[in-house]
Amino acid sequence: MINAQLETIILYAKNVQILKNFYVENFNLKVIEEDQIWVLLNAGSANIGLHRMGEEYLEKTDTTRSYDNNTKIVFEIDVDIESGRSQLISKNVQMREIKTFDNYPFWLCDGTDPEGNVFQLKSKK
Repeated sequence: MINAQLETIILYAKNVQILKNFYVENFNLKVIEEDQIWVLLNAGSANIGLHRMGEEYLEKTDTTRSYDNNTKIVFEIDVDIESGRSQLISKNVQMREIKTFDNYPFWLCDGTDPEGNVFQLKSKK
């Protein structure tokens, strides 16, 4: 058996700079590495890598369309969920309604970044 710890999640992006700015400005993530096609952001105990899509995929991509995927980035925040959600909505970030589950000690709220990747805010009740 291999013992593993999550180190980095990589999102492939049409525009790395737009996504970098989104995550730095809204979640105060720090840039660790950066070049023309790659940005690595520190997100606490793991990193988020933003990698530019290959040219062969960019040519076939509608730049105004976001894509469904099966990945969600979860950020535990240090403010109440209503405040965090309101701050992002004031910046025109698409946010869903706040939710929780029975016997679950957190409030949750999903949103989407400029390329349609889903993220979630998580705040203790």
